[in-house]
Amino acid sequence: MKMIKSVSDSLEKELATLQSEAYQLEGIHKEKEELCRKLQFQYDESEQDSARQLQNNKNIDELLEQYRCEIQEFKLKHRKQRMKFENQLQLLIEQHKNLHSVFTLERLQGEIESAEKTRSQLLSAEQMKLDQLHSLEEQLEEAKTLKQPGSPAAET
Repeated sequence: MKMIKSVSDSLEKELATLQSEAYQLEGIHKEKEELCRKLQFQYDESEQDSARQLQNNKNIDELLEQYRCEIQEFKLKHRKQRMKFENQLQLLIEQHKNLHSVFTLERLQGEIESAEKTRSQLLSAEQMKLDQLHSLEEQLEEAKTLKQPGSPAAET
């Protein structure tokens, strides 16, 4: 009986040890489950953050592309304005060259002489027309006096 009691005591000790180990393992298991839940929660948050970041990157890429297009449009508009300005500037330079050749001192003297000659011709023509007008007025006066009744020339 002692042997049975000793085996029984030994088995009870072993059972107590096993129960203690089972209790500890259950505690460890619960800790690991809690840790697993925390890790799953962190993973889900990380996935959501990643999805938000991807969407944010997509939005930024779209906005960046829009800005690139606006910059290209602005550059094209600026290039067109610059070309228009350059053409206008070139035209003004050509006009300036032409004006410079027209108003050189050598040509200016000839232009003055030509203007004076034209002026004197116009004055002569004006004087001739005034003389003709005066002559016509005299003829008109003579014709009026001849046609008036009672005048000595009309009675003859």
